[in-house]
Order: sequence, then C-alpha cells, then structure tokens
Amino acid sequence: MSAIDSIAGSLEEQRAGGQKHPQYRIGIDLGTTHCALSWVDAAASDGEQVAQGVLQVPQLVGPASVQAQPLLPSFLYLPHESELSPADRALPGQDAPQDFIVGEFARARGAATPIRLVSSAKSWLCHPGVDRRAPILPPEAPDEVPHLSPLQASTAYLQHLRRAWEQAHPDAPLAEQQVTVTIPASFDPAARELTAEACRAAGFQHLTLLEEPQAALYSWIQASGGAWRKQVAHGDVILVVDVGGGTTDLSLIAVLEQDGNLQLQRVAVGEHILLGGDNMDLALAYGVARKLAAEGRQLDAWQTRALSHGCRAAKEQLLADETLPSVPVVVPSRGSKLIGGSIRTEVTRDEVLQTLVEGFFPQAAASDRPQVRARGALTQLGLPYAQDAAVTRHLAAFLARQTGATAQIDGLAPPPEGATFLHPTAVLFNGGVLKAPQIEARILQVLNAWLAAEGAPPVRLLEGAQLDLAVARGAAYYGHIASAGRGVRIRGGTAQSYYVGVEGNMPAIPGMEPPISALCLAPFGMEEGTEVQLDTQPFGLVVGEPVRLRFFGSSVRRQDAVGTMLEFWGPEELTELQEIELLLPAEGRAAGEVVPVTLHAHVTDIGTLELNAVPVGGEERWKVEFDVRAGTAPSPQAAGA
Repeated sequence: MSAIDSIAGSLEEQRAGGQKHPQYRIGIDLGTTHCALSWVDAAASDGEQVAQGVLQVPQLVGPASVQAQPLLPSFLYLPHESELSPADRALPGQDAPQDFIVGEFARARGAATPIRLVSSAKSWLCHPGVDRRAPILPPEAPDEVPHLSPLQASTAYLQHLRRAWEQAHPDAPLAEQQVTVTIPASFDPAARELTAEACRAAGFQHLTLLEEPQAALYSWIQASGGAWRKQVAHGDVILVVDVGGGTTDLSLIAVLEQDGNLQLQRVAVGEHILLGGDNMDLALAYGVARKLAAEGRQLDAWQTRALSHGCRAAKEQLLADETLPSVPVVVPSRGSKLIGGSIRTEVTRDEVLQTLVEGFFPQAAASDRPQVRARGALTQLGLPYAQDAAVTRHLAAFLARQTGATAQIDGLAPPPEGATFLHPTAVLFNGGVLKAPQIEARILQVLNAWLAAEGAPPVRLLEGAQLDLAVARGAAYYGHIASAGRGVRIRGGTAQSYYVGVEGNMPAIPGMEPPISALCLAPFGMEEGTEVQLDTQPFGLVVGEPVRLRFFGSSVRRQDAVGTMLEFWGPEELTELQEIELLLPAEGRAAGEVVPVTLHAHVTDIGTLELNAVPVGGEERWKVEFDVRAGTAPSPQAAGA
C-alpha cells in the first residue's frame, strides 16, 4: 500500500488512545502556505507566566538532507518513481520513506515541476464547488501523475507535524494531548467539519477548532505579559487584519468591562475572501514575465506558473531581510537542456513593494466597494478567487456592512450620527504579507483617512505581534487558559446567523415557484455545544423521495432569535450557502409522505451545524448535517434513530 493510500485509509481509522493527564496544550496553524506547531507546558506554567515553545519541524530541504525549521511549508511534491531514491526521501523516525515529500524540499522541487506540486490545499478544502474528498490535486496534472484530495493533503501535513512532535516528545503522544487547530473565521460548517476530519485521521483525539484572528489576538495578549490591559480600554473595537497565503480574514473584537475586569467579545467576521500571498506571487510572476518579454524572452503558461513559485521565495526573502536589494530567480526550461536552457532573472525589492502596495493595497475611499467585472461564459475550473485584488476595498465593504454592529452589544456605544462604516479604535495585524512595513503603513494611512473624514480619532496599532508564529502560539495559549479555566477569553460562538429555507404552501400557479421563507436555526454568537428546540411551530418533512434543503447565513442580522421567520430580506442581509440534496428514509411510511415534525438545531463543539427533525408524538429522529461527502454540493447524513 502506498503512503497516499495509507492517508486515504486513515480517514476511516482513528488512532486509539485515551486522555489521561495531558501535560501539553498544543496549537497548530494549518496554513495555506505554512504550518506551525506551538506548545504550552501546563505543568510548568503558572498564571500569566506561561512556559511556551515552538516545535522545530524536521523536514527535507534537499535529497537526503534534513533540517529542523519552525515553519513547515504547506506543499506536497509527488516525485516520479525514478526521480528520487528511498534514501533521498527518508526522514528520521519513519518506518519507511513516503512516496511524496512535504515541506521545504517539496516547495523548492515543485517550483521547477509545478505539475507534480500540491499547494493551496486549505483553499481547496473550503471550496464548495468541488468534491473535496476526490483526488483532484494537482489540478492540472496529467493522468500519469498521482493525485490526492484536499482532505488527504491536509491530513499529510498534520501527520508530519504529529511525527515531528512525537520524535521530540516520545513520552507525550500527541493523541493524549489537548490540541487546538486554527481555521479562518469565515470557514463555513462544512469546511470546519472537513478540517476536523483531517485532524482525526492524523491521530488527534482531543480537538478544538479556533478562528485564526482570535488566535492572533490571544498570542498578542500572551506576549504582552499582562500589559495588554494598558493598551486597550472598555469600549475599544479591535480590527484584526489577517492577510495570509491564501485568504484575507477580517474580524472585529470588542473590549468590554464586567465587574471591573476587561472582557473580549467578537463582533463580526468578514466573508471568505480568497485573496492573499498566492495572488501576490502570481502578480509578481506576470510582472517578471512582462519584463522578460520586453527583452525578447517569452514565457509559456507552464513557465509562468513555475515562475510564481520562484517569486514566492523571492518575496519572502525580500520581506524578511530589508538589506537585500534583489533576489535571483531561475525560470526552468521545457527543453532537454534543463540547465543551459534555464532563464535567469531577478526580482527587486522595488518591484515587490510596488506590486504589493499599489496592486493589493491601493488608496481607496470608504465608499469604495470591490469591483466586479463581467465574466466569460466559459471558465476553467479552479478556486473561486476574489475578482478584485484590492484588500483596501474589501476592508471598506466589510466595515460598511458592520456600521450598526456596536449598537447591538451591551456596553458599546452606538455609531455616531452620520457614520457610514464601523469605526475601529485599534488594529492588530497578522499574516506574513504584513511583515512589510510599507504595507502596514498603507493600511493605517487608508483607514485613518476614512476615520478623519468622519471626525473619528485614528486607530492605535497594537504592537508586539509575531506575524509568522502568532496563530500557532495563540492557539496553544488558548488551549492552556481554556483547560485551566482562567485568563481572558474571547466570547465568540457562531460567526454568522444560520437559517433553513421553508417552502410556502400555496396552490399551483403557472410560472411561479412557491415562496421561500428563512427560519433562524442558530443566531449570531450561539455557543458551541448548544442545542435549541423549535417546538412552537411544526413543519412538514417530505420523506422517502429526493428533496432539497436550502441554507442561508448572515453576518449582519444579529437581532434574530431562534425561530425567527423571515419572509423578505435584502441581498446584503442573507447569503445562500450550499443547497443539500438528500433522501430521508421513509421509516415505514409511504414515499413522498409529509410528516409533521419539530426542529432541533445543534452547534457542535467544533462549530458545525446539525439539524434534527423529530416527528410530532414520535420517537425517531432525522438528522441532517454538513458532511460534503460527494458531488459538488454537500450531502447530509440522514438517519432515523
């Protein structure tokens, strides 16, 4: 059995093990371009004095060359069977070399042969338009290249981290530790469930999922050594701007006071925006390709794609070292003379900053919105990237949607009269892209111009963020304070309000479908582990034949309670999630029978949403949950109990 097959098999087999007295609280940043693992030694920590570290992850950096580094690049390379020997692929502690490579060597090797490189698995994992359990990666690879699913690739990264941890801590198996894995705040319930499934397949038995912006804020709190209370005050609204490798995540977190103590509460999260370092690498590649074309050296699509990987490495070097004026980049040849035919050029610091600052963080007005262009009728299948590359315009739209959010939270002042967007008072940056001080300065400049135009004071920059490792460190710290039952906690719950569509009962009218109402199942901020019953009104459930369930989400309707029925809503109020097609078992009834039921909604401990239909006066129960098992839309698990 190949290593790829073993990953697929492990999705169905969970590692046995019971939690005794876990010594460590482990935090894992499962990132689009990098993964990291941090830990807190609970036995050696006392109060706000936390014994914390970052795991140095052994990984291949060349054939038969292993180094331990704090970051594990989220890349998986599938070499040709004759390309590397087993000794070239061997890692310490492995029973046998795998038939793929993960980490730094995978990224470097894949830059020259991108058709064998799996990247952006995290972005594919949350893509609702594909079957995320199907072997679709690398997406453009020919049939002779092995393929993995986004779920398998994510599992491979987590397994690599688990083996690295257990090699360094043989007396503390990861299955016995409390593990917190981070996800984008905008992940929907299906993507959360898939992430949890990858974690279980990798052997994580005691799992918590935490949103990345919250993890970044926890890291800032921990790093301040208690001084965070001097940087923020009651009534502050903190804007967290997280620009990572594949996504831009925007969150608002309020600072409140209760019984003389400061508390934190999440106010809002943005939409899932596929816009980040991957887009910037490709923009750099096209810029270099134009420069080469002007010199008479034309690149084809394959070379441009390979160039984007080289530009990624160049960008990271130039942002990490301000003394470097430029970094050389090699574009591989497609001919037989791989060395002599290669094209050598360079990426300069000025090119990087010009492309990133002006291209992705341009000057914008608070009234600007992301631009939408007319799309072609036919398009290549791939990730649903944002159409507008301007992060500043996405930020303007996010703050405008949340204008009235503070008015709905006790302890916060309503927006000032005439405000056209929510006014944050502090900002915390996260993500490797924001290492560049020019990008940080541009965001502050744009944001403060908006605030000044409406008579509001400028935002304060929360200092001390560790952009590469903050998410992993914050996740570990969260696990520590959650287990210890002390320390400041961010009150969160569901990032959106969730609704299910209810079809109206009306006579048939030519050319008109029955109207759809939206029934609120889980209001904004509903805590994980909570179950609610909608017993006041029964609904009819069709069993024994194929039916559709429509789900909706809203990041702006916070006032709706469980059971609220919406007859009408604006385009900005509700966003339709994936439609689920299913066949609920008839349980001895006739096919197509309409069964009177009451509804029970449950937000699980990892943030997924379950809907249970219970027959009036009956014992059985039909359960529908986001599971995305096959096809291009999620299919539920439905069973009579």
